[in-house]
Order: sequence, then C-alpha cells, then structure tokens
Amino acid sequence: MSVPSSSPLILITGGSRGMGAATARLAAARGYDVALSYLANEQAAQSVADDVRRLGQRALAMQADSADPEQVARLFAAIDDSFGRIDVLVNNAAMLDRQSRLEDLGYARMQRVFAVNAIGPMLCAQQALRRMAYRYQGRGGAVVNISSASARLGSPNEYVDYAASKGALETFTTGFAKEVAREGIRVNCVRPGHIYTEMHASGGEPDRVNRVRESIPMGRGGQPEEVARAVLWLASEEASFITGTFLDVTGGK
Repeated sequence: MSVPSSSPLILITGGSRGMGAATARLAAARGYDVALSYLANEQAAQSVADDVRRLGQRALAMQADSADPEQVARLFAAIDDSFGRIDVLVNNAAMLDRQSRLEDLGYARMQRVFAVNAIGPMLCAQQALRRMAYRYQGRGGAVVNISSASARLGSPNEYVDYAASKGALETFTTGFAKEVAREGIRVNCVRPGHIYTEMHASGGEPDRVNRVRESIPMGRGGQPEEVARAVLWLASEEASFITGTFLDVTGGK
C-alpha cells in the first residue's frame, strides 16, 4: 500500500462522461484526488484523469463493471494501493436501454438494468463501508447515490425498468443511511432531472432534453456541472448534519 494521500479521495463510478466526468473535474478543482471507474471507453476515462492531473491532483482511471463483485473488489484494492484512503463514494454508474413499453422489455434487459443501477451501488457501498466506518478503524466518509427524477415520475412508455431500478436505489439510500449513521458515514442521494448528457442516446433519442424542456418549470434542461455542484455539496462538511435525504436537481419538475 502506498503512503496515504494528504488530499481526500473521491471515487466516482461511471466517471468517464456526463455527470460523472463533471463531478470528477469539479472535485479536483476543490482539492480532491480522484478515482474513477469506467465500463468500456478507456480513452474518455483517461482524458478525464488527465484533466484531474492538470488541476494538480492525483488520478486513477480503472475499468470495472460495478455490477460484478470481483471487479468492484479489484477497484477498491487498487484504490488502497494507490491512495491508501477513500473519503467519498459517488455511485454514478448507470444504464438505460431503448425507449420501450413494459410488454416489449426482455428479461435480460431488466436483469442488467437492475444489476447496474441498484445492485452495483450496493456492492460499491459495501466496499466503501469496510474502509470508512469507525468499527473498521475508518475515518468516516460520505456516499452520494445518483438516482433520477424518473424514480418519482415512473418514465411511462419510455423505460419503466430504469425508473424502477432507481426507486430501488432510493430505498437502499434510506436504509443504508440509517444503518451507518453512527459509524461516521453520511449517505445521501441526488435526483437529476432532464440533463444534457450522452445517456439519452442510449435510449434512442439523443435530443430528448430539448423535446421535453417545455415541461420543465425553469424552461430548460440542466447541465452536468449543475448536478456535480449538488453532489459535492452533499459530500462536503457543509452538509455535515444531513443524511438519508434526497436533493432534486430538476429545474422544478
């Protein structure tokens, strides 16, 4: 194991693009060392890591499927070796598939959506707990789960499987927050609304935010950096008496 870093360490799953990448860059600007995981796009992940280094912080970009317990364990072992600490976990990795009604959803798709969006964050939180909690001689820490306004709205006729998986993540947030509240770990959740990210292309409609923006009270979609600011506030000491809560970043929707 390396000598523990003097800077706090934030791990962002799915950190190669969109809200994850924005959070990584902002975290580095605020003095965090950054570890980020990615599923497939190594070039994008390394580009984010390079941005972190240009801001004067240490970075680790590592391929890991957050729904695979062995890969998650290797990710955290690499963090132990490289940084010797973890202070913040951002469970950002997520997936959705093409817009479909329920009767057209295949079982394999539903399994994968729940594995990535609900089980993956639990696996990562399990590893973080063993490093953060007082009973494991940890210093405490913060976990921020990235849900979605779809957990409230249901995403009918588009992806009810994705919405349901995010609902599961929110239930986990509530239970886990209470479970570790006296272990020095705060657990909160951010609910982004319609944000300009690449994920909408996975659903088959890259321009979706522009299509629905008139339904947003503020009349526009959000930017990844606006979500990143909410995440880092919840992770910071400014939110020291906040746990088990949900912060909507939705423009009022």
